Amino acid sequence: MPNLPITREQAWELVKKYNSHKQDLIHYLESEAVMRELAKKLGEDEEYWGMLGLIHDIDWGATKDNVQTHLTKASEILREAGFDEKFISTVLSHGYGFEELLHLKDKKRTEKIQHALAASETITGLIHAYALMRGGKIEGMEAKGLKKKFKDKTFAAKVSRDVIKEIENLGITLEEFFEVAIEGIKKIKDKIDLK
Repeated sequence: MPNLPITREQAWELVKKYNSHKQDLIHYLESEAVMRELAKKLGEDEEYWGMLGLIHDIDWGATKDNVQTHLTKASEILREAGFDEKFISTVLSHGYGFEELLHLKDKKRTEKIQHALAASETITGLIHAYALMRGGKIEGMEAKGLKKKFKDKTFAAKVSRDVIKEIENLGITLEEFFEVAIEGIKKIKDKIDLK
């Protein structure tokens, strides 16, 4: 079982040290929730996967005004906090393939945990947008409704469907992933202004 150098509470404090925008913090909590739920379904380490979700955009607050620099400061921040290179490279992998991130755009995700993180942090955008459309309600959201939104390319158009589809590399269907992701986010709805 992989070791984590800091507790979940310490990780959250670290995230807040570098990120203060409420919507960003909501995204990190949702990413953590989806990763935890996914780990549970797949029999993986929930703490480790949850930590990846929580901390994956650690340097976003410091780099979002200059997107090209996103994930250039993350390694240093995480190394200082005691994370090992394996954890750090998994965090960086969610930026692979993005044109704007010149240092990562030619890299490809190859490991299941990399696909899991990329798909999980991406699907939060789709679910949150759908919840807002439903009057801020995630309660009662169903996978089949989410699937319709997924197929409608004009809905939450910036959300990459291809990245979400990477979940299939873990041997689960999109449908199953929608259920897992909705379930995970439902569990923290009070913390993220949904009902």
